[in-house]
Amino acid sequence: MTAAHLPGDDGLDDRVPFLARLESDERSALLTLGHELNFGPRTQLLHQNEPSSHVLLILHGWTKVTAAAANGYEALLALRGPGDIIGESAALTGRPRSATVTSLEAVRAIAVEHERFTVFLGRSPAASFALLGLTSDRTRAADRRRLEFASMSVRERFAALLLDLARTHGRRTDEGVELAVPLSKQELAGSVGASREMVQRLLKELRDRGVVTTGRRALVIMRPDVLRRIARAERPGPW
Repeated sequence: MTAAHLPGDDGLDDRVPFLARLESDERSALLTLGHELNFGPRTQLLHQNEPSSHVLLILHGWTKVTAAAANGYEALLALRGPGDIIGESAALTGRPRSATVTSLEAVRAIAVEHERFTVFLGRSPAASFALLGLTSDRTRAADRRRLEFASMSVRERFAALLLDLARTHGRRTDEGVELAVPLSKQELAGSVGASREMVQRLLKELRDRGVVTTGRRALVIMRPDVLRRIARAERPGPW
């Protein structure tokens, strides 16, 4: 899937997936260590707090990474797709899984047992550095996002989220930029620290002003310029 280019938006290094960071021979060697698994839409691939035994290398399809708090609130932490690795933190630390990973569509992945994965890293310094670089990029991006979100209102965070999704998971249509990952209102809410009801109200406002159109887990952005003004707190008139 080719992300839609939105003028004025800059990409982040953490969006370069793990497999794309490896040389072709290392990538092939790693994939031969595991076995293929197929998951249907809305299936849990990994479970928060459970012991871990393998990492997953995604070949096809998109997943969401979520973490649940003690009070039941579920936060959407990230989206992972083709070329990404998931479950590597538990593999390297030996701790239970810190998040749940759920397929958003049909997913095909390679499962590699922990021992095989760590032996592979020990024999391939380049792959180890690639994984270290990915971890560093993800941490930096998460820190930057927390800093930015801390100074924003929910409306501003939501506009920034839609722009980010359009850039990374958008495809051009005649109407605008359609988000190619099927996220529910609850999942959108979990990404900006808001309630489902608040996200519902924000979407209604955006629809009424012709900024977006929505359907069942479908969303098209027609006025990214308005979203940018909202995200940057530059709101002339009603915004």
